[in-house]
Amino acid sequence: MVSPGPATLRIDGARPLTPDVVAEVNAACDAAVQHGMLVVHVTGAPGDGWLSGVTVASVSKWERALRALERLPLPTLAIARGDCGGLALDAFLAADHRVAIGRPRLVLPVSAGATWPGMALYRLAQHGGGAAAVRRAALFGTPIGLEDALAAHLIDAVAADEEEAVAVAGRYGAGIAGPELAIRRQLLLEAPTVGFEEALGVHLSACERALRRTTAEGSTS
Repeated sequence: MVSPGPATLRIDGARPLTPDVVAEVNAACDAAVQHGMLVVHVTGAPGDGWLSGVTVASVSKWERALRALERLPLPTLAIARGDCGGLALDAFLAADHRVAIGRPRLVLPVSAGATWPGMALYRLAQHGGGAAAVRRAALFGTPIGLEDALAAHLIDAVAADEEEAVAVAGRYGAGIAGPELAIRRQLLLEAPTVGFEEALGVHLSACERALRRTTAEGSTS
Protein backbone atom coordinates (compact mmCIF):
# COMPACT_ATOMS: atom_id res chain seq x y z
CA MET A 1 0.00 0.00 0.00
CA VAL A 2 1.29 3.47 -0.91
CA SER A 3 1.40 5.88 2.04
CA PRO A 4 0.03 9.42 1.64
CA GLY A 5 2.55 12.14 0.88
CA PRO A 6 6.02 11.76 -0.66
CA ALA A 7 9.11 10.44 1.08
CA THR A 8 11.68 13.19 1.71
CA LEU A 9 15.46 13.47 1.75
CA ARG A 10 17.53 16.52 2.70
CA ILE A 11 21.05 16.94 1.37
CA ASP A 12 23.36 19.72 2.55
CA GLY A 13 26.20 20.26 0.10
CA ALA A 14 28.35 21.71 2.87
CA ARG A 15 28.43 18.33 4.63
CA PRO A 16 31.40 16.02 4.09
CA LEU A 17 30.97 12.73 2.30
CA THR A 18 30.53 10.19 5.10
CA PRO A 19 28.90 6.77 5.44
CA ASP A 20 26.00 8.50 7.22
CA VAL A 21 25.11 10.50 4.10
CA VAL A 22 25.21 7.39 1.93
CA ALA A 23 23.00 5.58 4.43
CA GLU A 24 20.49 8.46 4.39
CA VAL A 25 20.14 8.26 0.61
CA ASN A 26 19.71 4.49 0.69
CA ALA A 27 17.11 4.74 3.46
CA ALA A 28 15.19 7.41 1.56
CA CYS A 29 15.12 5.21 -1.54
CA ASP A 30 13.71 2.33 0.51
CA ALA A 31 11.08 4.58 2.09
CA ALA A 32 10.08 6.10 -1.25
CA VAL A 33 8.77 2.75 -2.48
CA GLN A 34 6.08 2.97 0.22
CA HIS A 35 5.17 6.54 -0.70
CA GLY A 36 5.12 6.57 -4.51
CA MET A 37 7.37 9.63 -4.81
CA LEU A 38 10.63 11.01 -3.42
CA VAL A 39 11.28 14.71 -2.78
CA VAL A 40 14.93 15.70 -2.34
CA HIS A 41 15.64 19.10 -0.75
CA VAL A 42 19.12 20.37 -1.61
CA THR A 43 21.14 23.40 -0.57
CA GLY A 44 24.69 24.26 0.42
CA ALA A 45 28.10 23.96 -1.23
CA PRO A 46 31.44 22.60 0.00
CA GLY A 47 33.94 24.81 1.78
CA ASP A 48 37.70 24.46 2.15
CA GLY A 49 38.93 21.02 3.07
CA TRP A 50 35.75 19.27 1.95
CA LEU A 51 37.76 16.35 0.51
CA SER A 52 39.45 15.57 3.81
CA GLY A 53 39.02 11.86 4.53
CA VAL A 54 37.37 11.14 1.18
CA THR A 55 38.56 8.03 -0.64
CA VAL A 56 37.76 6.51 -4.01
CA ALA A 57 35.89 3.77 -2.15
CA SER A 58 33.65 6.28 -0.36
CA VAL A 59 32.98 8.13 -3.62
CA SER A 60 32.04 4.81 -5.25
CA LYS A 61 29.53 4.05 -2.47
CA TRP A 62 28.03 7.55 -2.82
CA GLU A 63 27.69 7.20 -6.58
CA ARG A 64 26.01 3.80 -6.20
CA ALA A 65 23.51 5.33 -3.76
CA LEU A 66 22.75 8.10 -6.26
CA ARG A 67 22.33 5.52 -8.99
CA ALA A 68 19.77 3.72 -6.84
CA LEU A 69 17.92 7.04 -6.48
CA GLU A 70 18.13 7.60 -10.22
CA ARG A 71 16.66 4.16 -10.93
CA LEU A 72 13.73 4.30 -8.50
CA PRO A 73 10.49 2.99 -10.05
CA LEU A 74 8.69 6.20 -9.12
CA PRO A 75 8.98 9.95 -9.81
CA THR A 76 11.71 11.91 -8.04
CA LEU A 77 11.69 15.65 -7.43
CA ALA A 78 14.61 17.84 -6.33
CA ILE A 79 14.04 21.29 -4.85
CA ALA A 80 17.05 23.64 -4.75
CA ARG A 81 17.65 26.73 -2.62
CA GLY A 82 20.74 28.93 -2.52
CA ASP A 83 24.11 27.66 -3.71
CA CYS A 84 24.05 23.92 -4.48
CA GLY A 85 27.33 22.12 -4.88
CA GLY A 86 29.05 18.89 -3.94
CA LEU A 87 26.60 16.32 -2.58
CA ALA A 88 23.68 18.70 -3.10
CA LEU A 89 24.45 19.17 -6.80
CA ASP A 90 24.92 15.42 -7.27
CA ALA A 91 21.51 14.64 -5.79
CA PHE A 92 19.81 17.51 -7.63
CA LEU A 93 20.99 16.34 -11.04
CA ALA A 94 19.95 12.73 -10.35
CA ALA A 95 16.26 13.66 -9.96
CA ASP A 96 13.58 13.46 -12.65
CA HIS A 97 12.15 16.94 -12.10
CA ARG A 98 14.28 19.81 -10.79
CA VAL A 99 12.69 22.91 -9.29
CA ALA A 100 14.26 26.12 -8.00
CA ILE A 101 12.98 28.22 -5.11
CA GLY A 102 14.43 31.72 -5.20
CA ARG A 103 17.60 32.07 -7.25
CA PRO A 104 19.84 29.06 -6.59
CA ARG A 105 23.23 28.61 -8.22
CA LEU A 106 24.67 25.26 -9.30
CA VAL A 107 28.30 25.06 -8.22
CA LEU A 108 30.97 22.53 -9.17
CA PRO A 109 33.48 22.53 -6.30
CA VAL A 110 37.14 23.23 -7.05
CA SER A 111 40.04 21.49 -5.34
CA ALA A 112 43.79 21.47 -6.08
CA GLY A 113 43.30 23.83 -9.00
CA ALA A 114 40.60 21.88 -10.85
CA THR A 115 36.88 21.11 -10.65
CA TRP A 116 35.84 17.90 -8.93
CA PRO A 117 35.55 15.18 -11.65
CA GLY A 118 32.65 13.29 -10.08
CA MET A 119 29.51 12.11 -11.82
CA ALA A 120 27.99 15.59 -11.60
CA LEU A 121 30.14 16.32 -14.66
CA TYR A 122 28.55 13.37 -16.45
CA ARG A 123 25.02 14.46 -15.57
CA LEU A 124 25.71 18.09 -16.48
CA ALA A 125 26.88 16.94 -19.90
CA GLN A 126 23.81 14.72 -20.35
CA HIS A 127 21.29 17.38 -19.38
CA GLY A 128 22.88 20.48 -20.85
CA GLY A 129 26.29 19.68 -22.28
CA GLY A 130 25.91 22.03 -25.25
CA ALA A 131 25.47 25.13 -23.11
CA ALA A 132 28.35 27.55 -22.65
CA ALA A 133 27.46 27.96 -18.97
CA VAL A 134 27.82 24.21 -18.43
CA ARG A 135 31.20 24.19 -20.17
CA ARG A 136 32.43 27.08 -18.02
CA ALA A 137 31.22 25.32 -14.88
CA ALA A 138 32.87 22.04 -15.84
CA LEU A 139 36.20 23.56 -16.82
CA PHE A 140 36.55 26.54 -14.51
CA GLY A 141 34.04 26.07 -11.69
CA THR A 142 31.99 29.10 -12.72
CA PRO A 143 28.62 28.90 -10.89
CA ILE A 144 25.58 28.36 -13.12
CA GLY A 145 22.95 31.00 -12.32
CA LEU A 146 19.20 30.54 -12.55
CA GLU A 147 18.69 31.88 -16.08
CA ASP A 148 21.53 29.77 -17.51
CA ALA A 149 20.33 26.70 -15.62
CA LEU A 150 16.83 27.11 -17.03
CA ALA A 151 18.16 27.63 -20.56
CA ALA A 152 20.33 24.52 -20.28
CA HIS A 153 17.40 22.47 -18.90
CA LEU A 154 19.22 21.81 -15.64
CA ILE A 155 16.29 23.40 -13.81
CA ASP A 156 12.80 22.60 -15.05
CA ALA A 157 10.73 25.17 -13.17
CA VAL A 158 10.76 27.92 -10.57
CA ALA A 159 8.33 27.78 -7.63
CA ALA A 160 7.38 30.26 -4.94
CA ASP A 161 7.69 27.70 -2.14
CA GLU A 162 8.01 23.99 -1.40
CA GLU A 163 4.27 23.38 -1.49
CA GLU A 164 4.01 24.74 -5.01
CA ALA A 165 7.08 22.78 -6.13
CA VAL A 166 5.68 19.48 -4.85
CA ALA A 167 2.26 20.20 -6.40
CA VAL A 168 3.78 20.87 -9.83
CA ALA A 169 5.89 17.72 -9.71
CA GLY A 170 2.91 15.69 -8.53
CA ARG A 171 1.00 16.68 -11.65
CA TYR A 172 3.90 15.58 -13.84
CA GLY A 173 4.18 12.20 -12.15
CA ALA A 174 0.52 11.40 -11.58
CA GLY A 175 -0.18 7.79 -12.48
CA ILE A 176 3.39 7.12 -13.60
CA ALA A 177 5.32 4.55 -11.56
CA GLY A 178 6.73 1.05 -11.65
CA PRO A 179 9.72 -0.57 -13.37
CA GLU A 180 8.74 0.85 -16.77
CA LEU A 181 9.44 4.37 -15.51
CA ALA A 182 13.03 3.40 -14.71
CA ILE A 183 13.32 1.81 -18.16
CA ARG A 184 12.14 5.03 -19.85
CA ARG A 185 14.84 6.93 -17.96
CA GLN A 186 17.45 4.47 -19.16
CA LEU A 187 16.31 4.78 -22.76
CA LEU A 188 16.67 8.55 -22.51
CA LEU A 189 20.11 8.32 -20.91
CA GLU A 190 21.43 5.91 -23.51
CA ALA A 191 19.98 7.65 -26.58
CA PRO A 192 22.86 10.13 -27.16
CA THR A 193 25.52 7.40 -27.22
CA VAL A 194 23.78 4.28 -28.55
CA GLY A 195 23.41 3.69 -32.28
CA PHE A 196 20.01 3.19 -33.91
CA GLU A 197 20.38 -0.53 -34.59
CA GLU A 198 21.56 -1.24 -31.04
CA ALA A 199 18.77 0.86 -29.53
CA LEU A 200 16.05 -0.61 -31.74
CA GLY A 201 15.90 -3.97 -30.01
CA VAL A 202 15.58 -2.45 -26.54
CA HIS A 203 12.84 -0.09 -27.69
CA LEU A 204 10.95 -2.88 -29.45
CA SER A 205 11.08 -4.94 -26.25
CA ALA A 206 9.65 -2.00 -24.31
CA CYS A 207 6.93 -1.58 -26.94
CA GLU A 208 6.04 -5.28 -26.69
CA ARG A 209 5.65 -5.02 -22.91
CA ALA A 210 3.48 -1.91 -23.31
CA LEU A 211 1.24 -3.70 -25.80
CA ARG A 212 0.84 -6.67 -23.47
CA ARG A 213 -0.14 -4.39 -20.60
CA THR A 214 -2.62 -2.53 -22.80
CA THR A 215 -4.21 -5.80 -23.91
CA ALA A 216 -4.39 -7.05 -20.31
CA GLU A 217 -6.02 -3.82 -19.13
CA GLY A 218 -8.54 -3.97 -21.97
CA SER A 219 -9.51 -7.51 -21.11
CA THR A 220 -10.27 -6.61 -17.48
CA SER A 221 -12.23 -3.42 -18.19
